[in-house]
Amino acid sequence: MSSRSASWFYIVSYFVLSIFGSIHAANNCNGPLLSVLPESSFESSSTSSSSQLPHSAKLNRREGEGGWAPERSDRQPWLQLDLRQKMEVTAIATQGRSGSSDWVTSFMLLFGDSGLAWKQYGQSEDTGQTYTGNTNSEGVVQHKLVHSIAARFLRFVPLDWSTTGWIGLRVEVYGCVYKSDVADFNGRSALLYRFNQKSQRTVKDVISLRFKSYGADGVLVHGEGHRGDYLTLELHHGTLALHLNLDDAKLYPSSANVSVFLGCLLDDQLWHYVLVKRSNKQVNLTVDGHTRHLSTTGVEDSLEVDYELSFGGIPIPGKPGSFLRKNFHGCIENLYYNGVNIINLAKRRKLQIHSGNVTFSCSEPQPQMVSTTFLSSSSSYLSLPLEPLGVWGLDVHFHFRTWNQEGLLFSTGLAQGSQHLVLQISRGQLHLMVHGAAEQKTNISIEGSVTDGLWHSVSLSYRDLMVSLVLDNEPTSTMDVQSHADSGNSVFFGGCPQYSGGCKNPTVAFQGCMRQILLNNQLMDLPRVQQGLLGNYSKLQFDICGIRNRCLPNFCEHDGRCTQSWDTFYCDCSGTGYTGETCHNSIYEASCEAHRQMGSTSGYFYIDPDGSGPLKATLVYCNMTEDKVWTVVDHNNSGFVNVTGATTKKPYVMRFNYTASLEQLRTLIGRSEHCQQEVVYSCRKSRLFNTWDGRPLSWWLDRSGEKQTYWGGSVPGVQQCSCSLEENCIDMNYFCNCDADTHLWYRLLSYKDHLPLTEIVIGDTNRTGSAAVYRVGSLHCNGDRFLWNSASFYPGSSSLHFPKFQAELSADISLYFKTTASSGVLLENLGTADFITLKLTTPSAITFIFDVGNGPVDLTVTSPVPLNDKQWHYVRAERNLKEASLQVDQLPLHTLEAPSEGHYRLQLKSLLFIGSSFLGCIRALTLNGVNLDLEEQAKLTPGVTPGCPGHCSGSASVCHNRGRCMEKNSGYVCDCTHSAYNGPQCKKEVSMSFESGSSVTLTFQMPFPVMHNRDRGSQSSSRIYAHDGESRENVALSFLTTRTPAMLLCVSTYHQQYLAIILANNGSLQIWFHLNREERAEIFTPKASSLADGQLHRVQVHREGKDLYVQVNIDQKYNLSSDLKMNTLRSLTLGKVTATSAGHAGLAEEVLRAGSKGFIGCLSSVLFNHLTPLKTAILNHGSSLVHVLGNLVESNCGALADSTTSQSTSGEFNSIDVNHVWLHNMDFIYVILLAYSLGTPVFGSFSHSSLQILSSSVRSLKRCLIGFKSGLWLGHSRTFRDLYRSHSCVVFAVCLGSLSCWKVNLHPSLRS
Repeated sequence: MSSRSASWFYIVSYFVLSIFGSIHAANNCNGPLLSVLPESSFESSSTSSSSQLPHSAKLNRREGEGGWAPERSDRQPWLQLDLRQKMEVTAIATQGRSGSSDWVTSFMLLFGDSGLAWKQYGQSEDTGQTYTGNTNSEGVVQHKLVHSIAARFLRFVPLDWSTTGWIGLRVEVYGCVYKSDVADFNGRSALLYRFNQKSQRTVKDVISLRFKSYGADGVLVHGEGHRGDYLTLELHHGTLALHLNLDDAKLYPSSANVSVFLGCLLDDQLWHYVLVKRSNKQVNLTVDGHTRHLSTTGVEDSLEVDYELSFGGIPIPGKPGSFLRKNFHGCIENLYYNGVNIINLAKRRKLQIHSGNVTFSCSEPQPQMVSTTFLSSSSSYLSLPLEPLGVWGLDVHFHFRTWNQEGLLFSTGLAQGSQHLVLQISRGQLHLMVHGAAEQKTNISIEGSVTDGLWHSVSLSYRDLMVSLVLDNEPTSTMDVQSHADSGNSVFFGGCPQYSGGCKNPTVAFQGCMRQILLNNQLMDLPRVQQGLLGNYSKLQFDICGIRNRCLPNFCEHDGRCTQSWDTFYCDCSGTGYTGETCHNSIYEASCEAHRQMGSTSGYFYIDPDGSGPLKATLVYCNMTEDKVWTVVDHNNSGFVNVTGATTKKPYVMRFNYTASLEQLRTLIGRSEHCQQEVVYSCRKSRLFNTWDGRPLSWWLDRSGEKQTYWGGSVPGVQQCSCSLEENCIDMNYFCNCDADTHLWYRLLSYKDHLPLTEIVIGDTNRTGSAAVYRVGSLHCNGDRFLWNSASFYPGSSSLHFPKFQAELSADISLYFKTTASSGVLLENLGTADFITLKLTTPSAITFIFDVGNGPVDLTVTSPVPLNDKQWHYVRAERNLKEASLQVDQLPLHTLEAPSEGHYRLQLKSLLFIGSSFLGCIRALTLNGVNLDLEEQAKLTPGVTPGCPGHCSGSASVCHNRGRCMEKNSGYVCDCTHSAYNGPQCKKEVSMSFESGSSVTLTFQMPFPVMHNRDRGSQSSSRIYAHDGESRENVALSFLTTRTPAMLLCVSTYHQQYLAIILANNGSLQIWFHLNREERAEIFTPKASSLADGQLHRVQVHREGKDLYVQVNIDQKYNLSSDLKMNTLRSLTLGKVTATSAGHAGLAEEVLRAGSKGFIGCLSSVLFNHLTPLKTAILNHGSSLVHVLGNLVESNCGALADSTTSQSTSGEFNSIDVNHVWLHNMDFIYVILLAYSLGTPVFGSFSHSSLQILSSSVRSLKRCLIGFKSGLWLGHSRTFRDLYRSHSCVVFAVCLGSLSCWKVNLHPSLRS
């Protein structure tokens, strides 16, 4: 009932495992607690009448009017109970007011020790703070608490109530007396626990305690030894820190000391539970149910402490009352060290305990600091009247804490409203301003963040036309003003009312907590404000600080760094290799096969075989041959190794450490179709098996550390070599040729479950003349088992069943499907109430729907073309704590923000169903990085068959470079819409030859639906949009040139941001990023050597936030200083750029210099995000948004240069086939010169016009050909340089049409 609910209340959720350390301490702790309480134990915010008093609120009581009811004008009603002593509460019950229409339908429960500072109780980490109440006046609703409460005071806060009546409440509380040993530390006290011996060495330690702190810093536990060992547990800025060292500082001075930090906001004057468990080097630190694990990195595994452990401080030896660090101020209870109850010993005054200024009851700090929460960033405020100032002027003092970077703290009018004084948080820092009528500003800015969640104190003084400001007792800042204070106005804290004269929210209202508000040294009585007797307020919550730590637990995955505001958390994924709102998604491809499909050539790449799973990406070499793609993983010892002198008692052992972890290798091998590892073994009198008892003399260990005695070509479990199985050993009396003392043995290991080889052991090279030489090669794997792993579903057939989807916090689902049906369920998993479903709802719409307990959430993407066209369509759905998203093919990503409160765990129970009521095929199904083997499961399921019929369903990709295979009745076609390539299989590169002054420029609009980016004849339509998207760019291009400097690509935005890829004067490749216009551009040089060498080079650039990945033969990673998005793309240019070019203002001088020179040479297969500029220029010639300058000719220069370069590298030239090469203008000269220099024939058929061009070209260059006979060809710039240095003679220009003019020095004998 939103119209009647307490709209002022903003519900926040806590995980209150810290309330009590365990589930109910005793089974009999469930007795009623209120029946014995006196009337004075019941209080309330107000009372409707004398017969509806708070003490009438006992369960089942009918005295008076049968319960408590507040005044109807009460804006924040509550009922409070004083249990008279600290009790353990295990359950609560509620009831409406007897014989009435008054009851509470939902409420919140607060608890505390003093009745002034409160904490909200949450039933669990995943449920809110609200409890379901009653639906009538007589029924009893009981709630058993998941975690019991240890508290003296309870407060019931009604949130919603009867639609036909008013608030009416009767309650009961169940539990028992809470027993504990407690000690009070006043900030100058400590407990010392002295050992019976001089020192104590332990390999295991357990420390447990509960504490509540009145300060943000203070030592809880400390112990140290003379060797340098120490253990310290302390509060630091409201966070618990554990510092540990186990090593002897003299023996191991460089040993790393370890520290771990956990929790925050622990100075909230509420109880927190701590547990430290150490076993040797393994340590667990637990705070309020959240655990962090660490391992010490030193040599030792025991802790040696001298004499004593101290609690509450670190005393200085020989100086009683003096301490090295700030002491703890607060209370500690149930303090145990290795089973010893420290406080109990102190209370009993045992000799081993020394107590200094410690008392054994928990006192509350004086004065009591009661907090108030400002709930809304738009409408919260507190208004207080300002008394006449007198001679003292104005003094304001208060404490505040917040996470938000912006917010108004304080405002008051000056000089009858013509000016006003404003204290605000801006960009995380404190600013004091005086705004005048003419908008003149005077400022004080204090450096340092005040949005760290800690309490900060502010003192502001206004006297004699001077304002002074003090933050956290730091030095005073002052400024002069020209106006006197106006004592007739009110002062505003946290924000301003909508109509308040001079008070204006400069950005947003304050969202956080305040306490200790003093005006002219008078403490403000906030209970009177709450009762409407003083000032005014909006959207405040009294008596509690509702700030919460949204980064505990840290929901940022893969080591993402968590930051937060009042309402939500944010994940910084920089440097993690992952992206997304929670750093869930890998930025890398899953395999080398996937890199090949993206158009990449051989080189080093990062791959992430488990995607969003827990394993990091690894660097591998992708060897992309014509028929297979090999993934190569190196190790630390790939050369030949000579072994002598090894015996069975002292064998030779070599451990192989790979560039990937064994877990990463296990995932890679599991994903691959085939893996192998070459082992070369040359033996001379070095046996493998030839022993009397059959024990092997040499062996190897597999990836699990298991001993293996079979060798290449043999099979597991057989202690033989392949020659024995094949019966072709030199001496058939032996199982291996090595056992017959022959020389060479060489085979491959290819049993996937045992690879890679991790260790080799050789034990028979100690005889006279015996030796062994071995080499273990890299691990080679090919194929991707899951890229085309598919199943076919038929009408009326059953679905595939898999174990429950583990997706409580994050769920990502990706798959391909093809169908002719108009609807069907692709995936479904159910829980008791929660569920997750992905389905085709109409012939052109995919819907992703789920429920985590807050009601169903659905996203639907509708395609402009049918999805039941019997073609493969890609779907990716994701749900996390921040958002849900759905992607279909290349359509724009649809997202929906998740609520910041409420349930967030997806609780699934049943099996996972794939293909329910679905007709068609599903392939490449991946859930949270786990690939489901559809084919194997289909073999076991009637009505479902493995694989999928059709030409586009095999692992041998028929369409390359992001091309999409489209089924046809008589075969298939490749849709190259989203590929930078053309041709039947999207393998024909799209190249252009640029001359001096040439350029291609695309200009963007938002959105930009004008330019088409599809091949002629393509059946699917796609339009280019300049998506702003996330902080992400993908660039790929190939180029060939000999000119520097040169501009390859420049992308600019409407906000003076740009990305430029240039060749510097020395030919080195430079990548320029200018994301923040207030800072200088950042420059990265992945290749310092010259790339202007006339050879084809492939460049790939990928940015994800602050992470930059560049590949030029090898992957390299860089870090940017900014993760800003390139907002609102304006233009993309290939070639010549000037300062006056549209969209390119603000370029750095060196970039402009390269831009002014443009580019002379060949650009090929250019890709920027989803854009293909060269194809766009060709297909949209004449569009007002495509600008082409100069002479640009479509060419095969890239492919031709690539071909000749690869031939040159191999050193084998037989002939040049031009039958299938489309040459432009004078590209023939390039072929002829190349052929002539290599002495190889040119064969093929030319058109008549081509022959004419060729004939004239050869005649005009006849004199030059003699000079090229020596081996000179245009791809080898080194030979040009040699000629230039050797012969200073006439310069002759060889012009290659659309390529460039090459200056060649001719030998003097050729001048004529």
